[in-house]
Amino acid sequence: MKLYSYFRSSAAYRVRIALNLKGIAADYVPVHLVKPEPLPAYRDAVNPQGLVPAIEAGEDGLIAQSLAIIEYLEEKQPEPPLLPSGLAERAYVRSAALLVACDIHPLANLRVLRYLKRELGQEQATIDAWYRHWVEDGLARLEAFVAGSGRSGAFLHGDAPTMADCCLVPQLFNARRLACDLSGFPTLVEIDARCARLEAFQRAHPDVQPDAE
Repeated sequence: MKLYSYFRSSAAYRVRIALNLKGIAADYVPVHLVKPEPLPAYRDAVNPQGLVPAIEAGEDGLIAQSLAIIEYLEEKQPEPPLLPSGLAERAYVRSAALLVACDIHPLANLRVLRYLKRELGQEQATIDAWYRHWVEDGLARLEAFVAGSGRSGAFLHGDAPTMADCCLVPQLFNARRLACDLSGFPTLVEIDARCARLEAFQRAHPDVQPDAE
């Protein structure tokens, strides 16, 4: 299996965590998202979406989009599970994961921030304010959802990490990097700290990837 990744991509970070939790080995193939030169070749030869992550999964071919990849890994190798067994519990985990992946991340994505700067001519201070507003807004919604659910424990669901934690940790990493105020999200911060103690999360951290700068 090959993983096409960029060390700071939060979507790729999610998949690296999931692979580690599952104990699935993958060859790391870096794709630099900031330098423009590698992207056309990657898009033409590997992933027509031109995005990371993507995995080449042998006879199953190329699989793109982080949550689709994680669901694929879950179905291919159910143990240890990244989704709980109960129907409602699985929906809760997916809801938390999708809140990050679909509601928070797209508004703070590198492509969006570049468009604000290059095409719309926004100053960096305005772009940073945009980023912090939407990330903090989304995290506030996630904090309320998780804290009010009665389903969280050491992790977002119970006492074992799930797909939702795979999404939370990269989002908080980026939030800290861009100086977001996390003081209003104690549940999320505590869960993130517990995740940070696990080797699977440590080995997925951007700073220890082969292409880290």
